[in-house]
Amino acid sequence: MLYLRPYKKEDAKTIISWCEDETVFRRWTSDRYNSYPITEKDMNYKYFDCNGDCTEDDNFYPMTACDEGGMVGHFILRYVGGNHNILRIGFVIVDDKKRGHGYGKKMIQLAIEYAFRIAGAEQVTIGVFENNKSAYYCYKAAGFKDIQLEQEEICELFGERWKILELAINRNDYLLTHI
Repeated sequence: MLYLRPYKKEDAKTIISWCEDETVFRRWTSDRYNSYPITEKDMNYKYFDCNGDCTEDDNFYPMTACDEGGMVGHFILRYVGGNHNILRIGFVIVDDKKRGHGYGKKMIQLAIEYAFRIAGAEQVTIGVFENNKSAYYCYKAAGFKDIQLEQEEICELFGERWKILELAINRNDYLLTHI
């Protein structure tokens, strides 16, 4: 059984170990860290001392997903621009040894449920790089729908332009299928 709990400082060591190379690291963190690899201290500094780079207080919620064997995944939740009706999921990563067994989908479903039933959000959003097809299909399987932006979002990584796909799920759509 998969469950969520708040992130603990000691989780950093395990989470960082899941980044086998810089491509995996950048798919997880985008350009939010200046260097690779990072240390446990770097991760905890960003999360605890910098509030996940969020300017608003009470806006950054790192979570860890676990099963009976221990940690299997991690993500963060944050409100978008101070709007407490929209929660964004980010920094999603699953232990590479656990991929292909439904952990990612279940973790995202638990995050969505938390956002709607506990945090009271009206919408949950998530972004994914176009070159990360497995994550994209995982989010779609969890209930997210593609949304069109007025302007394409691009991140420059490795001298390449990585397109960001935006997805969202609305509370009413979620509740219709989860009553």
